[in-house]
Amino acid sequence: MTDLPLSSGESRLLRGTAEQRALGAALAHALPPGSLLFLEGELGAGKTTLTGGLVGAYGFSEGVTSPTYALMHAYPTPAGRVLHVDAYRVRDVAELYEMDLEDLVAGSRLSVVEWGEGLYADYPAAPVLRLEHVEGEAEVRRVTRVR
Repeated sequence: MTDLPLSSGESRLLRGTAEQRALGAALAHALPPGSLLFLEGELGAGKTTLTGGLVGAYGFSEGVTSPTYALMHAYPTPAGRVLHVDAYRVRDVAELYEMDLEDLVAGSRLSVVEWGEGLYADYPAAPVLRLEHVEGEAEVRRVTRVR
């Protein structure tokens, strides 16, 4: 996936939620149908905000929320379903597979997985983005493409 707005190893500063959403929208246009994207980063780093930009770019106008307790949200968009998974509370990725993760990913326009380190080996082509707080800058996040 060389057409992504970030190349592997590249970092960028995002100033505010509007820039986080804008990066999400750019990713939505760059990722081919059926793609999976991993997001990592501490709580409050902007993973769900970035996902909101992705989903919004496909025409979903309602709010996007973290699926921390539900584990998965599916957003119907005119471009196809966007699957949003939060694996933070999952002890073993087998739990996700028991919830038909493979079929859900296969049937989605895009799948976004937060805290999905345990799935990296199963989806080796999926890009990984890390979002981090920037010390002393409450509204600024650093996003790095890990792979």
